Amino acid sequence: MMSRVIRYLSFALVAAALIFGGYRMLTPASTNTVTNEKAEKAESAEKEERSEGITLSDAKVAAAGIELATASSAVLRDSLLLNGGVQPNQESLVQVTPRFPGIVRDVRKRIGDHVQKGDVLAVVESNQSLTPYELKAPLAGTVIDRQTALGEYVSEQKPAFVVADLSTVWIDLSVYRRDLARVHTGDQVFIDPGDGGAPIETRIAYLSPVGSTETQSALARAIVPNQDQRLRPGLFVTARLTLSERKVAVAVKSSALQTVENRAVVFVRSGDKFEPRDVEIGERDPQFAEITFGVLEGDIYAARNSFILKSEMGKGAADND
Repeated sequence: MMSRVIRYLSFALVAAALIFGGYRMLTPASTNTVTNEKAEKAESAEKEERSEGITLSDAKVAAAGIELATASSAVLRDSLLLNGGVQPNQESLVQVTPRFPGIVRDVRKRIGDHVQKGDVLAVVESNQSLTPYELKAPLAGTVIDRQTALGEYVSEQKPAFVVADLSTVWIDLSVYRRDLARVHTGDQVFIDPGDGGAPIETRIAYLSPVGSTETQSALARAIVPNQDQRLRPGLFVTARLTLSERKVAVAVKSSALQTVENRAVVFVRSGDKFEPRDVEIGERDPQFAEITFGVLEGDIYAARNSFILKSEMGKGAADND
């Protein structure tokens, strides 16, 4: 009888151990299975969303102001940002002064007028002879200042007109003391007039040997062609002086880069769809970023206003939720 009881108890203990062990093994497996299924579904949905991309027609792209560009090689530049202003080229500027004191009887030209060499600017009646004589433009250019009016007394003590040839202008840039050793005559510099157009490429033509007490800076000057009158004397400009440069195989504009879930992406277009491509970024400058993985040379991408595509992608994800 005792042996039967012992066998029964042993059997019960073994059965209990097996049941407990099976529960411990089955419960995590079930939980892990559910978790894995959710993760796989989320990953699948994300992949599907990426593969589908964001569909925008050419008309919608234009309406959104999205600029398209082609990934290609580019030159990355280490540069120095400088501030400055536009000045008339003093070597092509003339102050027109009356030869004899007298009264202005006629004014032919005003500020902003374009003149040819020999054009009459004004007529002055001499106080000495009481006969009129003409003030003429000594060169072709633009009247940028006038210090006389009809009936006014003028003399050789003060210029009556200033005429400047604005087909070239001076860009005077301020270089702070800490940067002077890095700036040299002949250095490449890109001038930004702040009008939304492309920067103007030129070179430093003159570096002042003296500095300014007030600003603790020295002047660096570039002589820039200005046939289209894009650069106007008196206006401020910014400039980037090239310190070094390196060519890279594939680059995109810096404005194309967006961050999605802590990943750097570029929206690449294929047909009417934009695909957010994960990218690896190499070196970069204010204009371009080197792409070492994710975008190939020749790919068309959203270079400007790409944040609109990021926003559209976010809307799609919210709708799916």
